[in-house]
Amino acid sequence: MQLRGCGTALVTPFRQDGSIDDTALRNLVAWQVESGIDFLVPCGTTGETPTLTHDEWLYVIDTTIEIAAGRVPIVAGATSNSTHDAVEKAKEIAARSGVNAILTASPYYNKPTQEGQYRHFKAIAEAVGEKPIIVYNVPGRTGANIEPGTLERLAEIPNIVGVKEASGSMTQIAEVINVVPERFLVFSGDDAVTLPVISLGGVGIISVASNAIPHEMSAMTRAALNNDWTTARSLHRKYLPLMQANFTESSPMPVKAVLAMMGRIEEVYRLPLVPMRRDTRNRLQKVAAEAGLIAKPAAAAAQVPEFYIYENWAAGPHKIVLHRASCGQCSHGKGRPAGHDVNHARWHGPYATVAAAREAAHGMTGVLIRSECKCV
Repeated sequence: MQLRGCGTALVTPFRQDGSIDDTALRNLVAWQVESGIDFLVPCGTTGETPTLTHDEWLYVIDTTIEIAAGRVPIVAGATSNSTHDAVEKAKEIAARSGVNAILTASPYYNKPTQEGQYRHFKAIAEAVGEKPIIVYNVPGRTGANIEPGTLERLAEIPNIVGVKEASGSMTQIAEVINVVPERFLVFSGDDAVTLPVISLGGVGIISVASNAIPHEMSAMTRAALNNDWTTARSLHRKYLPLMQANFTESSPMPVKAVLAMMGRIEEVYRLPLVPMRRDTRNRLQKVAAEAGLIAKPAAAAAQVPEFYIYENWAAGPHKIVLHRASCGQCSHGKGRPAGHDVNHARWHGPYATVAAAREAAHGMTGVLIRSECKCV
């Protein structure tokens, strides 16, 4: 097994009743593989795994294995802030023949020391035999950073083969790449910094954005790994707004919203995640449209001004008043001036221009007064 390139941290599709949407999950996995993704990561943070029951967690992993059918490697997520539980979960999925590697994050909430984290990951690695382990450093969610020195120690354990680095610090990532052996795999954990991580010696990205753009993220990553930086930068520029959109609200809310806009899943989350704010959704819709993922809203038809003549002879001699169609007083007959009586007044029009309306007014006989509303 060669883990390299772009792997998708899969979302978990839900139905409106909150249950797992089996059809959407299967279709999503199949589309990812057919789009050329390099590997798949079910049940990571993006999969809302903390909200899944034990059976649901296994079901998502098993379904991914079934649909992928050996075409791409499967890196299954197994994380807990209890080392005992993390070991048991890792052992359970390590026994599945379709799981090629395990992704496991730092213990959250406990805020362990560097030594505590080292022993945590060491215990998991020892429990699963030769099954490859990728550790996941995401201090923004776990509250515990895995420092470069700790990763250097973990890299000495034979089946700890890499790290998904989402510390947010390029300085730290550069240091990690410098201290670990060349065989140790460093994946970017943030879509937007995939290219700089690869330029430093990283081997790819475990991506959120690739849920919506698997072909494009894979092509960008491969181009960078093949030193085709012109192509890589071009794709990066085009899709950067979509990569950054994942930070507008908590992941996976933005990418699930985009997938729903694309018609691939329903936009359903499990608490404590909630639907996105309307203003954020509107901006995200614009980003998705500009990326070509959804149709751009039809441009509003140009409002051609129209003009109407209001003829009133209720008080003796005829009086004509010109109004614009958008006038708040009359609204071309939909909201006529107070006192309007169909027996004593008449509307004429519409006319395309003021000049046309005036010409029509001049052609009316017996009219003593002509005037224009302030709207004209």
